[in-house]
Order: sequence, then C-alpha cells, then structure tokens
Amino acid sequence: MEFLYEYGLFVAKAVTLVIAFIIVVSTIVGVASKQKQGKGQLEIISLSEQLKDITHYAKQVLLDKAALKQLAKKQKKEDKAKSKSKKANDEEEKSRLFVIDFKGSMDANEVEHLREEITAILCVANKEDEVLVRLESGGGVVHGYGLAASQLQRIKEKGLTLTIAVDKVAASGGYMMACVADKLLASQFAYIGSIGVLAQLPNFNKLLKKNDVEFEQHTAGEYKRTLTVFGENNDEGRAKFKEEIEEIHTLFKDFVHSQRPDMNIEKVATGEYWPGVKAKELGLVDALSTSDDYILSHFPEREIFKVKYSLKKNVAEKLGLSVAAVAERVVMQTWNKARHWF
Repeated sequence: MEFLYEYGLFVAKAVTLVIAFIIVVSTIVGVASKQKQGKGQLEIISLSEQLKDITHYAKQVLLDKAALKQLAKKQKKEDKAKSKSKKANDEEEKSRLFVIDFKGSMDANEVEHLREEITAILCVANKEDEVLVRLESGGGVVHGYGLAASQLQRIKEKGLTLTIAVDKVAASGGYMMACVADKLLASQFAYIGSIGVLAQLPNFNKLLKKNDVEFEQHTAGEYKRTLTVFGENNDEGRAKFKEEIEEIHTLFKDFVHSQRPDMNIEKVATGEYWPGVKAKELGLVDALSTSDDYILSHFPEREIFKVKYSLKKNVAEKLGLSVAAVAERVVMQTWNKARHWF
C-alpha cells in the first residue's frame, strides 16, 4: 500500500509539472501569435571580398614561405602602382555585378522578395552595371510567374544588362522568367523548356452519389465555373476549360517569341523540356555555363555583390507553430485562385 501511495504521489507531481509546462507554452504561443510579422531586411553581401578571402587562404595553404614572400612583394608593388594611377588619372570606380537568387515554388510567393531586391538594385545601379539572376524553378501558377517575369523586365527597362543563369532547372513558368534575359546561360544538364500549360483537378462526384451526398453549386454567368471538384462535369464545361488552357498557352508562346524572336517557337512550345546542351541547339539558351563560372569570369575586374531580401520572423514562426496555418493558406489560395499552371 505504501508503494502505491508513493507511486500515486509521483504520478500526481508529474502530471502537475506537465500541466504547468503546457500552460507556460500556451501563454508564450498566445503572446507570440499576437505579434505582427517582422519587417523585411535587405542584405548586400560582397562576393568579391569572399573570393579574395578564398584566394588568400588557398595561397597560404598551398605556397611555401619563399613563394609567399615573393607574392607579398609583388602584391605590394601592384597596390602601390594602382594607388598612384588612381591619384594621377582620377580613376573611376569599377562597374558592378549584382547577383540575385530566385528559387521559385509552385505558388511563386518568392516574387515578393524578388520585387524588393530588384527595387534596391535599381535605386543604386549605373548603366554599366549588370544583374545576374541565378534562377531555379520548375514552374507554377500563371499569375505568379507572369508577375515574376514582369519584375525582371524592370531591369531591362532601366537600361541594365540582365543575365540569367540556370544551374538546375528553368521549366514552364521558370522558363517564362528566364527568356526575358539579355543573355541566358545554362549548365549542360539543366532542364530547360516545358513551354506548355497544365490544369488538373480531381472529381469526387461519383463518390458523393455512392454515399447519398448531394452537392449544390450556384453561379451567375455562363462560364463562372466550368469544371468542379464535387459537382457533375459535362462535355460543354470540359470544352470551355480546354479552350481557356489553349488561350493561356498561346499567350505563353507569344511572350517567349517576343523575347527570343530568332527561335522556332512552334518547334519548342510542345511542353517538352531538354538538357542544356540540346536547349542551346534549339535556341532556348545562349551559352553553356554555370553561374559560378560566370561570376568568376568577372572577378576581380568588377565589384560583385549579392542582394538578398528576407523577412524577420516573430517568436511563433521561429518555434514553427505557424507552419500549419501557412500551409493551409497556401493550399486554399492555390485551390481557389489558380486553376491553370505553367
């Protein structure tokens, strides 16, 4: 009996501690959830300095003392000559290469960050500067990637050179963005193309009927809703849905052709994608190169900066407690607004 008493007392204490912990966590979550989303933060990182550090470290490791001493003398002599030249000729500053990373998701929510990064660059860039976008995307919603392409066009309208490098994939909506470039690069085995439109949705009408569940949907306008998830679809609705897809595909083809007029658009606008080597043959890209090689080709002649915009997270987001809410919002927005996909 004494054992049972002590055991019961232990369980009671444990339960009390657990309840107290839950109350504390709930209080923290309640306070955190009321916090407003943090403001965005712009970062400008010197890739030139990073490359200089890498070069210096490699030389320190690989060269012997005599070679390092000789290198130091040579560098000192070059720096002195450069300093005199700058004073004598009032040397202008180097042109700059601004680097942006865009890794697009299906709903293209990264466009908001892209907008801020491009705006920041346009506020400080000169005509001789260049923007390199390291692009990776398999495509997604039409309106999202249409806006992303429009953001990239802002760079060209400002008179700056726009280079886009695809190391892995630029397909469908991703290629819609990529084709805007003045110079489009791709690695040898990057996936390029997929100039087509996809639309798909499940239909549970038969399942509902089997379980005696009725579904009602009321619309105003003949084609307010063509195909539905729960209602019974008909051939007229399917035909209209197909017509809408074809219209978007035509707009997609026209846009790509306007950016790359020398390309045989009918040959490549089949929804197929190709590796970089074949894409170059078809005129989908201009040259085969990785983004790393392109950046190195401009070092040290240019000052190279990476521009990144990010949002500060509040306490709830840092704890990962808002993941479910964000996921639900994304799914609902995609389901309700985006019936067509690149």
